[in-house]
Amino acid sequence: MVYRPLRYEQIMQAADAYEVRARRMFGGMGVYTSERMFAFLMDNDVAFKLNPTDYEEAMTIEGASVMVPEPGADPLREYVRFPKSVLDDSNEFMKWLERSAEYVRNRAARTA
Repeated sequence: MVYRPLRYEQIMQAADAYEVRARRMFGGMGVYTSERMFAFLMDNDVAFKLNPTDYEEAMTIEGASVMVPEPGADPLREYVRFPKSVLDDSNEFMKWLERSAEYVRNRAARTA
């Protein structure tokens, strides 16, 4: 049986314009654009990699937290785990997905 986190279809459809692919890792799934991971899925949790300014803004959202892939593991630096209120709001979800994907794509372009 293939493992797919509960939010897999949501993120793959929303991020279609970014030519994404997903890969299993840390008991969850990493979502990549430009060969760089920008999102991490674990069951019903979604975390996005964000630039420092967006990270600080996201952490002010009630229920947002640093993403820890499994108990006792180190947190994923730069990744914010978003609460259900954001994941269930299509406009908010897209806002954070786009910020994350653009951040990663811009970083990839600078190092290419």
